Amino acid sequence: MITVSGVRGVIGQTLTARLALRLGEALGVLLAERRAGAAAPLRVAVGRDSRPSGPMIQSAFTAGLLSAGVQVTDLGVAATPSIALMVRFLGVDAGAVITASHNPAEYNGLKFLGSDGRGFSSRAMGRLESLVDNPGALETSPPACAPAHLGGPGRVVADSRSHAYHVQSILKHVDARLIAQYRYRVVLDSINGAGCMAAAMLLGKLGVELVHINGEATGQFAHGPEPTGENLATLGAMVTRHRAAIGLAQDPDADRLAIIDEQGRYIGEEYTLALAVRHRLGQLGPSTAAAPTIVCNLSTSRMIDDLAARFGGRVVRTPVGEAHVADAMLQTGAVIGGEGNGGVIDPRLGPVRDSFVAMALLLELLAQTQKTVSELVAEIPAYVMLKKKFPATRQQAAQWVEQARREFAGARMDLQDGVRIDQSEGWLHVRPSNTEPLVRVIAEAVDQAAAEQLLRRVQH
Repeated sequence: MITVSGVRGVIGQTLTARLALRLGEALGVLLAERRAGAAAPLRVAVGRDSRPSGPMIQSAFTAGLLSAGVQVTDLGVAATPSIALMVRFLGVDAGAVITASHNPAEYNGLKFLGSDGRGFSSRAMGRLESLVDNPGALETSPPACAPAHLGGPGRVVADSRSHAYHVQSILKHVDARLIAQYRYRVVLDSINGAGCMAAAMLLGKLGVELVHINGEATGQFAHGPEPTGENLATLGAMVTRHRAAIGLAQDPDADRLAIIDEQGRYIGEEYTLALAVRHRLGQLGPSTAAAPTIVCNLSTSRMIDDLAARFGGRVVRTPVGEAHVADAMLQTGAVIGGEGNGGVIDPRLGPVRDSFVAMALLLELLAQTQKTVSELVAEIPAYVMLKKKFPATRQQAAQWVEQARREFAGARMDLQDGVRIDQSEGWLHVRPSNTEPLVRVIAEAVDQAAAEQLLRRVQH
């Protein structure tokens, strides 16, 4: 699948080394089209998560870039937000992350970043897809940076500064001394993904007593890679056993974070953004300036709206996808944003979801309020959110959306991404997945029965 979220596929089936090679060539053409006539060589930074298929895909993709005369900086195994920060730090033309994020181990993919670290737009991804689907275009439209122009193919240089640079950047925006005073015991599950190294480094700088499980970047996932309650039972038990202040769980490319409270209870990914929003709005305090803006996607909990009302902010909603949220944040000057899947975007760091800045903000919130996680959660109005996914082609997903529109005719609807239906008792979002051949159906309401009733009205 090629969408605004990047490219995803099953290794050896829908994602092969040959396809990765073509994607590298296509990216070279795309970047050269943007810099037609430029004399300097194009540069792209490439990194990957820890999946065993990563070296194969990265090597093939890099070969495609090199054949187009692009200079490649190899960042090695690094988290997606770390790579995005390095793209800006290095001043390269683009970045690429070899990752399938939360998808199962048999998947891999590529995520493309612009020179500002933002994910590629829908338009850019559409152009990339057209080049990949038409191999002849890669031969008949050589980029301005092609070997004939520079006298040879591109070269590869290695750069190992991603982890340290990311940690240093975060420490500029939180009170590390305050956090360190409390010597919080934290249990972290990094699922043997790309976040292992930077997370340990950051939490060490924050004076945390760290219990790190699945903390080696082997790519051998110890459980399902999506940080859901079903996959994090062991983490909850470890929090209780070690009497920790909080349990944290990353996904394989470390752009998402889920939370376990001090009682070992999974409180979910939705609370990651909610607590980060609560912290940032609380930091800003009362102001006579325009209301601070929070940006989140259509599938994110109403908790964000409640917090915005509490602190005098306003909420802007976008289609699902980090690129959509980041674009709206830049357009509105948002103070914080993200997605309810555990993805926090702090514009002070960069326009990408970042589990590391989420960790730092949560710990700073605990230290400043001197409250427990469960106490902070209790202060936010609670809802019940149910998530379902069903196998579906794009055409079938469109049929689900149309059925929902008919079923709720007359209700308030947002059609930016599938359809979101808002009613006083709750809301429902029906949309095609950006990463898998699925239709996703999400309902949130004041109680379980109301949420289930919303789901029943659209299930086939």
